[in-house]
Amino acid sequence: MRKSLLLSGLGLLGGALSLAAFAADAPASKDWPTWRGAKRDAISTETGLLTEWTEAGPEVVWTADGIGRGFSSLSIAGGKIYTMGERKGGCFLICLDMSGKELWAAPVGKGDPNCTPTIDGDRVYAMDRNGELACVGTESGNVIWTKSFTKDFGGKMMSGWGYSESPTVDGDWLIVTPGSKDAMLAALNKKTGDVIWKTAVPELGDKGKDGAAYSSVVISNAGGVKQYVQLVGKGIVSSRAKDGQFLWSYNKVANVTADIPTPIIRDDYVFCSTGYGDGGSALLKVVKNGDKFSAEEVWYKPAKELQNHHGGAILIGDYLYMGHGHNNGFPVCVEFLTGKDAWRPGRGPGGGSAAVVAADGHLYFRYQDGVMALIEATPKEYHLKGQFKIKTKHGESWPHPVVLDGKLYLRDQHNLHCYNVKKS
Repeated sequence: MRKSLLLSGLGLLGGALSLAAFAADAPASKDWPTWRGAKRDAISTETGLLTEWTEAGPEVVWTADGIGRGFSSLSIAGGKIYTMGERKGGCFLICLDMSGKELWAAPVGKGDPNCTPTIDGDRVYAMDRNGELACVGTESGNVIWTKSFTKDFGGKMMSGWGYSESPTVDGDWLIVTPGSKDAMLAALNKKTGDVIWKTAVPELGDKGKDGAAYSSVVISNAGGVKQYVQLVGKGIVSSRAKDGQFLWSYNKVANVTADIPTPIIRDDYVFCSTGYGDGGSALLKVVKNGDKFSAEEVWYKPAKELQNHHGGAILIGDYLYMGHGHNNGFPVCVEFLTGKDAWRPGRGPGGGSAAVVAADGHLYFRYQDGVMALIEATPKEYHLKGQFKIKTKHGESWPHPVVLDGKLYLRDQHNLHCYNVKKS
C-alpha cells in the first residue's frame, strides 16, 4: 500500500516536473517564424488553451482557399502567414493576413513544394522542390535574390521527392543543405545570397544514400563549439559554424529511401530517427577530444522498436514524445537518456503517420487520415483528451500543425483552416 502511494506520488511529481520543463523549454518568441517554431522544437508558448475536445472539434474561425498543391506547413510573424503552393504558372511563396486573405504571391520555381518558409524581419526565405532558393521581401513580395542548389553547388537529393528543408537564419547568415560532396551544407549572406563557406564531407558510411535529405538544420553548442547539425542521406552530419569545417557524422540511423525528421538537440546530446524498414532511432553524445569531435552512441533502437517516419519528435523535460512506426503514428513516450518506454498504448485514434506539435501541456497529433488528437504531455500515462476530423482532406494529411495566438492552423493542400483552441 505504502509502495503504491509512493509510486503514485512519484508519477504525479514526474508529471508536474514535465509540465514545468515544458514551460521552461518553450521558445520565447510569440511568433512561429520557421519550421517547428522559433527553436525548431515544435513547442508553442501558448497557454489558456482547450484541455478537451468534443467530437465536433474546436470552432473553425476561417478557411482560406486557392493556396495550391503542396505539403508545406506555415510560418507566422509580423501579423502575416506564409506558406507555399503549386498553382498554374509554377510554385509560389504565398503571404496571407491573419484573416486568411491573400496579400501577395511570389514565384519560386516550379512543382508542388515541401518547404516551410523562414521569416527574418523584412525578408522571407523559401525554396521549391528542385532546390531553387529565393529571398523575398515581406512587404512587397518582390524576389530580392535567388540561388540554385543544383546549378550553383552541384547539389542533389538522396531520392526523388524534392528538396524539403526550411532554411536556417543565424545572425547574418542563411544556412542551407545543397547536398553535394563539397557543399553538403553552405552558409550564405542572408542579404545578398553570396557564399560564405561550404562544408565538404568525407565518406559518411555504408547506410543510406548520398545527397541531402528531407530534414532541416538545428544549432548545437556541443563541446563548447557552435555547430550546425543536419540529417542528410547518409545520416547525421555536423559543421563548425564559424567556417563550415566538417566535425562529425553518424551513419547508423540512415535509410536508403528518405531520411526526414529534424534532429533534437539538448546540451551535448543529439536525438535522431528515420522511418522505413532500415531506419531506427538513436541518442548520441557529442564528445570533444582536443580539436577532434565524435558522436558516441548512448542508445540505439532498430526500426521495429522505435522510429519516426516524418511527423517529428518533441522533447519535453526528460521525455521524448512522437508517433512510432513507418506510415504509422503510434503514440509513444520514451525516456530521453535511456530510450525506455514511459507509455506505448498502441494504434491511437488516427491512421497513418502523425505530425506532432505541443502547446500548453498537450500534444497535437495530426494523423495522415485527417484525424486530429489531443494527448496530455505527461510521462505518467497515456491520456487522450479528444479527437476530431479535420474539415477537409484533399490528400495525405501531412503538413505539420501550428498553434499560435489561441489558434490551431492546419494546411490541407489548397485550403488552410484556422481553429479557435482558446478557452472561452
